[in-house]
Amino acid sequence: MSEQTPQYQVAAVRRALAEDERTAELGVRVTVHGDTILLSGDVECDHRRDEIDAVVHDLAPTMRVLNDIRVTEVGAPKGQEELR
Repeated sequence: MSEQTPQYQVAAVRRALAEDERTAELGVRVTVHGDTILLSGDVECDHRRDEIDAVVHDLAPTMRVLNDIRVTEVGAPKGQEELR
């Protein structure tokens, strides 16, 4: 994958994340600089973050992957919202 232009590399990673059954992810931002792929965004759990990392490593095993994806709590609101 490293012989492609950065735009094609980004597109290939985004497509892999969207189509792989482990992830089916559309919300992760992908940036390529030289031999480095930077992933950023938010996901709901550590397992999801790890699966995204695995898909990218499978796609581009010779490239360096920097996973800057944050895990955010997703769930029912805590407490009651007060409207004024």
